[in-house]
Amino acid sequence: MHSNSITTATVWQKKTVQGGTDMLPRQVYRKLFAPVLFLCMPFVLSGCGRIANHPLVNMAKEEVAINNRSQTFLGEPITWKGTVTGRANEVDGIAAMQIPVVGPKAAATVIVEGKKFGDEWGVTLLEIRPKNGDEKLSLTADLAARSGVETPKFDPSATQPTSPKTAPPPAEITIELPPGLPGQE
Repeated sequence: MHSNSITTATVWQKKTVQGGTDMLPRQVYRKLFAPVLFLCMPFVLSGCGRIANHPLVNMAKEEVAINNRSQTFLGEPITWKGTVTGRANEVDGIAAMQIPVVGPKAAATVIVEGKKFGDEWGVTLLEIRPKNGDEKLSLTADLAARSGVETPKFDPSATQPTSPKTAPPPAEITIELPPGLPGQE
């Protein structure tokens, strides 16, 4: 009985029946790894389509492509290589993305952050951070000057405007509840 249970356990742990042949789990993994990787690679390399096509990404790419300082910093031509990463929260209206960029002079990551006002996104930060750790190049002011749109900055010490139409709360409020517990008649 003892040797039979060991044999059954050994067979159960080591063998998987796949297509009528006995294969070890490692062999199944090796056989499936390449096709699965091949099928998933286009999605991995293209990045998340929604993030890569986000309005902030498009604004950032446009500004970096036409900005004289970024052309001097990266060199020309500028190539967008790699996966766009980041997050965009449509509910809260905040987003931050990282876009890989390569030029003859430097490889870098374009960082773009923004805030949604109504239905439109506005850039709150746009900068190029070189891969070699050199000083970053901020393009936020350049974009604001070119587009003529100033995104309001958050000021934690700013006072809230008071509205003269707001009525003061009543001095006393009385709430009368019916007798008994809710749901009982």
